[in-house]
Amino acid sequence: MSTFVLVHGSWHDGSAWNRVIHYLEAQGHQAFAPTIAGHGQGVNKNVNHAQCTQSIVDYILDKDLTDIVLLGHSFGGTIIAKVAEAISDGFAGQRQRIRRLIFFDAFVLNDGESLIDNAPPGSQVLFDTLARESGDQTIMIPFETWREAFLNDAELDLAKSSYTQLSPEPYQPWIDKLDLKRFYTLPIPKSYLYCTEDNVLPQGEWGWHPKMSNRLGLFRLVQMPGGHEVMFSNPVGLAEKIIVAGRD
Repeated sequence: MSTFVLVHGSWHDGSAWNRVIHYLEAQGHQAFAPTIAGHGQGVNKNVNHAQCTQSIVDYILDKDLTDIVLLGHSFGGTIIAKVAEAISDGFAGQRQRIRRLIFFDAFVLNDGESLIDNAPPGSQVLFDTLARESGDQTIMIPFETWREAFLNDAELDLAKSSYTQLSPEPYQPWIDKLDLKRFYTLPIPKSYLYCTEDNVLPQGEWGWHPKMSNRLGLFRLVQMPGGHEVMFSNPVGLAEKIIVAGRD
């Protein structure tokens, strides 16, 4: 059995994984879903990418988790890459912290890039505008975008109810340039889990796979039907694919 640590994406908190965790645990696995610093409702949004990363490092160390399968969804891909840099060497020369990384429809940045560098030009303009107008350097995804691009594989009622769980996203972690030289030297096995109807990044030139996935070098590819938010629209199917992506 495996120990999974599931790192959410933008606008989410750890509760997004509740139904996925329920299935993973029913299959005998352990699963944890920390909330990244600055994320969730009613919290301080004044955080940078390093603070977001450190919150997940602290969570893993505080719980003394080892031999984990660390998954990052969307924005969470940038977090798990930096977490892997921080805790990839194990401890006491014995147990390893991370057994495998899973990038789930996730950003895989080149060294020196920011997340916003990897967004289509139209999205860059929109997010810059939303951040300026927010008054607190956050961005909130419009419902129309959530419905058409993020949760395009669900009924309207589910799109509406899941949207209420979202909260404004700190923008600073999106614009921080990341030094990923060490990440690209790590020997940790990697998987890319791709949902074939995910239209958050437009299919083709900007799409998740193969553009993001191929940056990993050697990786396991696992695919499933669905959009970007299958943790809401198909949590059981997602959990089954997470198990496949994380095996051995």
